[in-house]
Amino acid sequence: MRILGIDPGLAIIGYGLIDFIGNKMNVIDYGCIYTESKLNLPDRLLSIHNNLTELIRTYSPDEAAIEELFFNKNVKTAITVGHARGVEILTCKIHGLNIYEYTPLQIKQAVVGYGRAEKHQVQEMVKMLLNLEEIPKPDDAADALAAAITHASSYNFKDSFVIR
Repeated sequence: MRILGIDPGLAIIGYGLIDFIGNKMNVIDYGCIYTESKLNLPDRLLSIHNNLTELIRTYSPDEAAIEELFFNKNVKTAITVGHARGVEILTCKIHGLNIYEYTPLQIKQAVVGYGRAEKHQVQEMVKMLLNLEEIPKPDDAADALAAAITHASSYNFKDSFVIR
């Protein structure tokens, strides 16, 4: 099974693709989609859709895992990132992918074994679990790979996380 992990955002969208066969995970690709701040919101959302569509067409993932948003201060940022996350979910759905959501706590628990783990601990475990030579950069790509790892590790329980 090929899993597309997404770390949602508006300016930077992390993505990570892994193959999960048996209990083995292999990295296919990871990186980020960037949108330019000088563009208006509709054009940024269209750019996200177009770039994510290209990734899906190129790598043909079977399922997508996306991190749920967590904001506690800036409502305006939460709303614009929410718009982008909606486009990311819709794009995956348009291409026939089942989408699974995971909270930051669930991702940390699955990757590190501790729900309050620090960011660098998650990144180090992503490197180790995927047998990479270095921590994936930028952070958004590592976070997307962590979402994909979480989905792979919870595959037997996946029906409880799906967006239908």
